[in-house]
Amino acid sequence: MSTPPSAESLPSTFTPSEVEGPAYRRWVEQGCFTPPAEPRGEPYAIVIPPPNVTGSLHLGHALNHTLMDVLTRRRRMQGHDVLWLPGMDHAGIATQNVVERELAKEGLTRHDLGREAFVERVWRWKEKYGGRILDQMRRLGEGVDWSRERFTMDEGLSRAVQTIFKRLYDDELIYRAERIINWCPRCLTALSDIEVEHSDDDGELVSIRYGEGDASIVVATTRAETMLGDTAVAVHPDDERYAHLVGTEVELPLTGRRIPVVADPHVDPSFGTGAVKVTPAHDPNDFEIGRRHDLPMPVVMDERGTITVPGPFQGLDRLEARPAVVAALREDGRVVAEKRPYVHAVGHCSRCDTVVEPRLSLQWFVRVEPLAKAAGDAVRDGRVQIVPRSMESRYFGWVDDMHDWCISRQLWWGHRIPVWYGPGGEVRCVGPDEEPPAGEGWEQDPDVLDTWFSSALWPFSTLGWPDDTSDLRRFYPTSVLLTGYDIIFFWVARMMMFGLYAMDGREPFRTVTLTGLVRDKNGKKMSKSRGNVVDPLDWMDRYGSDAVRFSLTRGANPGVDQAVNEEWVQGARNFCTKLWNATRFAMLNGARLGELPPAEELSTLDRWVLSRLAETVEEVDRLYEGYEFAKASEAIYHFAWDEVCDWYLELAKTELAGEGAERTRVVLGHVLDQLLRLLHPIAPFVTDELWRALTGGDTLVTAAWPRADRDRLDPAAAEQVDAVQRLVTEVRRFRSDQGVKPTQRVAARLTGLDGSPAAAFEEHVRALARLQPVADDVAASASLPVPLGGATVTVELDLRGTVDVAAERKRLDKDLQAAQKELAQCDAKLGNEGFLAKAPEKVVAGIRARRETATADIERLTAQLDALPPA
Repeated sequence: MSTPPSAESLPSTFTPSEVEGPAYRRWVEQGCFTPPAEPRGEPYAIVIPPPNVTGSLHLGHALNHTLMDVLTRRRRMQGHDVLWLPGMDHAGIATQNVVERELAKEGLTRHDLGREAFVERVWRWKEKYGGRILDQMRRLGEGVDWSRERFTMDEGLSRAVQTIFKRLYDDELIYRAERIINWCPRCLTALSDIEVEHSDDDGELVSIRYGEGDASIVVATTRAETMLGDTAVAVHPDDERYAHLVGTEVELPLTGRRIPVVADPHVDPSFGTGAVKVTPAHDPNDFEIGRRHDLPMPVVMDERGTITVPGPFQGLDRLEARPAVVAALREDGRVVAEKRPYVHAVGHCSRCDTVVEPRLSLQWFVRVEPLAKAAGDAVRDGRVQIVPRSMESRYFGWVDDMHDWCISRQLWWGHRIPVWYGPGGEVRCVGPDEEPPAGEGWEQDPDVLDTWFSSALWPFSTLGWPDDTSDLRRFYPTSVLLTGYDIIFFWVARMMMFGLYAMDGREPFRTVTLTGLVRDKNGKKMSKSRGNVVDPLDWMDRYGSDAVRFSLTRGANPGVDQAVNEEWVQGARNFCTKLWNATRFAMLNGARLGELPPAEELSTLDRWVLSRLAETVEEVDRLYEGYEFAKASEAIYHFAWDEVCDWYLELAKTELAGEGAERTRVVLGHVLDQLLRLLHPIAPFVTDELWRALTGGDTLVTAAWPRADRDRLDPAAAEQVDAVQRLVTEVRRFRSDQGVKPTQRVAARLTGLDGSPAAAFEEHVRALARLQPVADDVAASASLPVPLGGATVTVELDLRGTVDVAAERKRLDKDLQAAQKELAQCDAKLGNEGFLAKAPEKVVAGIRARRETATADIERLTAQLDALPPA
């Protein structure tokens, strides 16, 4: 057990780098993040989205991981048995690409090594370089249980993958078939939808005439090279323009083949010519038309995107073949129209940016219909709650219209599909406790599973499934899934499907809390091409992890994107410094823990701060239960900075010099103790260091969460202190308006104070407003009436000698003339009927708003000039 710091040992300035590393190591060594072996409280588990083994911490990670840490730290302090289990995803394509690039530097390919040696090479890379993000998670202060760390390729998780594949296969929910998939000609594998990034690219729309004369038909395409694989032209059944052609054939240009004209309801008759070319092997919609009409499905390019059709284009890359085909069509008189540039959405491989090719391929699929229905029902019947509820429609949009899921990848790194093929065409799926078939001619399927297949098992595979483990019984279903709304389909829905299927209808989590995306200060999406990507580690180095965490939490409204900038992180750092200085000041002035005196023995000020503490704890609890992170952090911030630091500590200086000083020291110690507990989940490092110094305790991580003491609510005390705040604020504003320096003391007389709610606080008001007594026979040079609770307190100030009256009058005159000029310009425009008739309403509204501001400025400046003493 380490020795807690004391008031004297706390440095005069807060330096995050000196606190964070030692604090985190101490928490881990003490086992603060490991749930007790024997249950003591209600279980609370959070599923962490496993980051890629190749990944590094970005702002999206920092946001979601901070919010998960906030939830788990609070529940731990509330006495729950908390499990937040860390781990990584093997990230099939990303990891294989990294290692293949390393091999390329050596002049090698994976095929030079062979499958077994290549996989060994990936494992060595993983052990040496993988998991950098885990160290970055420690920097962020994440309270995960490192003793339970998991990796999707671990033996236990691999066994879970093989188990569920076998069950799904036996239940005929996994099958192998030829379907259209996303194909990367560079990575040479199928891609999931999340691995495809769409962008608006410049292309060319070419209109081509098929057939001759009255029997001809015009189609338009952005991918002319695929016409080599056309097997039909389709029109809508109700389109009278082409009714005479349905059932006939037209000649496919450049090929000599004749293809049918078919009627299909998929065709939109209002788009283009109302006729579409059908290339079933290279377009998902065309594939479905081809199935409905039993069309041939010739593949016209190989896995690298090279044209394979015999003839002049054979051997050309698909992107080279496109202009060559258009040129040949043009020469043949088949091009009716060309539009360039033609901007259209194009899918790119997220790993290498290669244009993705829709391609007919033999792949493994999950039959999702019954699984997706169960996932939808779990939300509809209330077993799973989505926060915010407005995101439910997005979720249902996926699960209610989900297509069968392509789960095979043509890679070597990943969970290999547990299916063997025999010499006589036999197919055998092997479970984890079964021996693969022996004998000559048996070969295992070469493909591996989509990374999302194994990560879909994460809520239960990490707890020991398929075995009946104590962790699985204790922590499944998990309590909350917190993730970005952008992966509802790719991860959330799939975990729901597999969790309900594998765990006998029990949902994988009870609440899904969706966050927004982190954008730059202008609301733009962060991207390397824009040059606006922020590395959160840079901000941590400059301002500390607490500052980054607080900034992100303060902008985290459920399901809403948030913008961040460095200035906000600087402000959060200032907040941490303010808290440090305030706590250190309080401790040096005797703040301590002890039994709180009864309310009747306390001053009004002490009763007020305890009342505000109770209200704040109650408000923060309510907001956290609704996952309103931004509002909760805002409530804590204003209580800490505005009420405790700026008001209570300042007002308490008077109390600490009076008869009730010891009682105030106990109240001050209690308020700081509770405030540090309240803030700890958001800013764990600074709060833990200060709390240990204040209380002598070992760690704040496992201290009890504050409870709202409603017996301490005191509306009367609140009314009195509120009156003091308003009075001091008005005097400070008035002083500022008169050009009096904030530190300068001004002679003043207070009249009417005795009949106001602030009657007992004259000494406090004078101290905070920098007012010193003035003799009765001294005439005031300025006065300020302040209404307080039915009474009016008049502050009469002697400003003679406190300001350079001539200079101040000159400044105010200049500002007044500018305001008058602005008013005249606004009146001129608003009085111009021609301008009002032509100008947009938004412009006119802006001018009216400027006029209101100018009018208010004139009134304010005139009053300030009138209040100035004679020169």
